[in-house]
Amino acid sequence: MPAGKKRVLIVGAGAAGTAAAYSLGRFPDRFDVEVWEKSNAPGGVATTNIIKGDVFVNDGVQGGTPTYRNTLKLMDTFDFETTPVNMKISFGKGQTAWTNYTKTQLTEYLKDDIKKFGSVLKTVNRFEAFFIFIPIHRVLKWYGFSDDFCTEMVYPLTALFFGTGNQTPNVSAAIMARVFLDDDLRLFDYDTEQLLSQTPEMFAFPNLELMYKTIMKKSGIIYHGNRPVTSVRRTRKHVYVTDANNHEQVFDEIIFACDAESALAILDEPTFFETRALGNVQYYNDLIITHEDQQYMDKLYELHIDTDQYFVRTDKKDSSKLEMSFNLSNYQPQLKASGRNIFQTIFLDDKIQTIWTKDEIKEDKILLKRWWRQFSHTWRHFAFTVPFMRYLQGKKHTWYCGAYTLINTHEIAVISGLAAAHRLGAPYPFTEDRLAAKQFDHYMMVIHGHPRSAGCNKDTVKSYLLAPFMFLFACFALLLKVILRVHS
Repeated sequence: MPAGKKRVLIVGAGAAGTAAAYSLGRFPDRFDVEVWEKSNAPGGVATTNIIKGDVFVNDGVQGGTPTYRNTLKLMDTFDFETTPVNMKISFGKGQTAWTNYTKTQLTEYLKDDIKKFGSVLKTVNRFEAFFIFIPIHRVLKWYGFSDDFCTEMVYPLTALFFGTGNQTPNVSAAIMARVFLDDDLRLFDYDTEQLLSQTPEMFAFPNLELMYKTIMKKSGIIYHGNRPVTSVRRTRKHVYVTDANNHEQVFDEIIFACDAESALAILDEPTFFETRALGNVQYYNDLIITHEDQQYMDKLYELHIDTDQYFVRTDKKDSSKLEMSFNLSNYQPQLKASGRNIFQTIFLDDKIQTIWTKDEIKEDKILLKRWWRQFSHTWRHFAFTVPFMRYLQGKKHTWYCGAYTLINTHEIAVISGLAAAHRLGAPYPFTEDRLAAKQFDHYMMVIHGHPRSAGCNKDTVKSYLLAPFMFLFACFALLLKVILRVHS
């Protein structure tokens, strides 16, 4: 190996690990890179499955928005194209039904709450440093919003966009504001009468498994599928990694691109901050059922079969609990061309299976069942994980990436992988794209506390100033938490 060339191991081949592998692989004279993935195929939660032997469905990740610039630039590098889709949603059923393209009985009934919501969004955004630690349900209660507005409109919308599931009431209020006001994350523009009144452009991914396999194959790195890591031992100079077959290899640096709980489980001697920050990430087991039961969909949702893609319903007995469904045939072009209506229903949090409606789906209509473990970013995530991440990066030759480091989107996962590679010496690749670079800079300042370059826009400076405050608040909250536990 050439002198000075770093041996780097990437643990995990999801969006973050693939992005890191691509970026490091551009410099074969500087890095010798291996990727160890516990599954057979790269992609992580973004998977592809064949149904009935002839048609594929993308699973876990459906698509994104035009602001996913880093994702789009990475795809373009390897000649993968997206398919434009105009997003149409259908929430509720009967009297609680509402959409983003027509006025309904519910929007008329809640018009006062909808109108007031705009000023609250601005307040939350203006004082983000405070509201980032406050859950949505508390803010909505402070400002006197009705229960119907919270459970039928705000919670479903936030759950849909950020995948927060049944923990949505505990999500940071700042996330709620960003759904509407952040130029980089915004999907909908706030409407004073309907809350939403647009069908924004999104995109559908191509075959995800093919895409990730291609990127990994052409990145000039060594990929090992079906190779889970069981132990990571770190010394002052090296990282010793053992796989499931008890084979040990030595690396100079390690990038954890897997979930937080897996990283923490395989570290021999995690630091105090690693234990607290990674251990604070909460994961939930969800069940995804792909099916063709239109009767089930008609019964539980306001189904507009030829138009809508996204559906959310609240449980009649517990309005804080949600179920989500998709009409994949109105989203994924290969399914639309097949002339079949393929649905996907996500049942959230296996601890509350007693309220799931999965048994109402006819067994002969089910095409695929898949368990999915994902994190839910409650306000505690921003209090006890995000502020600490910058103090984990690079310690003991260890780097962390993945959507859990900030916000649960595919774009953040890609950015996080590029950021880890950048810190190791592989310069950020998409500097010519203004929005992509802005998003990258924002992430770098919050999660790495490290600027990409001397030139910083005001949003990046804001992130830089906010992060230490978040860290101090988190330290205080953690200390208080420990004291209360000792005295209880």
